[in-house]
Amino acid sequence: MHKLCSLAWVFALLSIVAVGGGTAILPEMERLVVHHFHWMGDQQFRDIYSLGQVAPGPNMLMVMVIGYRLAGVAGAAVVGVAFFLPDCILTFFANRLWYRLSGSRWRTALQRGLAPVAIGLMLSGTYALARLSISNVMGLAIAAVTFAILSWRRISPLLLISAGAFAYLVFMVR
Repeated sequence: MHKLCSLAWVFALLSIVAVGGGTAILPEMERLVVHHFHWMGDQQFRDIYSLGQVAPGPNMLMVMVIGYRLAGVAGAAVVGVAFFLPDCILTFFANRLWYRLSGSRWRTALQRGLAPVAIGLMLSGTYALARLSISNVMGLAIAAVTFAILSWRRISPLLLISAGAFAYLVFMVR
């Protein structure tokens, strides 16, 4: 029971600070799950993150896999509710207030203040993803080429994912 309460508390807090999306809190999630509570190793966290990226649906469903890994079905349920319910409630009330403040100086100031914070959190998350995902020169090259192509051309990410996977298979699997 103690572990379920700890899981609920940690993932509810992560949920509340997830300004900018799930990627923004990935470094903090890794810090808490791997380094602070030692609930799993770094490689397990990477594997679960990778699974979340390739599985259909929102990639933050990975939190439920973490819960399942730590406490079975009850852990998955507790983490799922703790991670998604606070945001649902906050979004509901924030949305109502947001429309009431339409055209307000407060709303404009809040938007201008939160935008850089969200971007900083997303950049931090991107760095954490790169640290988790890029383990060799080939991975770094694929990431750099993908970034360059997407920065200057409008091309389907699916095509780039396929090309990156193919390149990795051709050059790395022997």
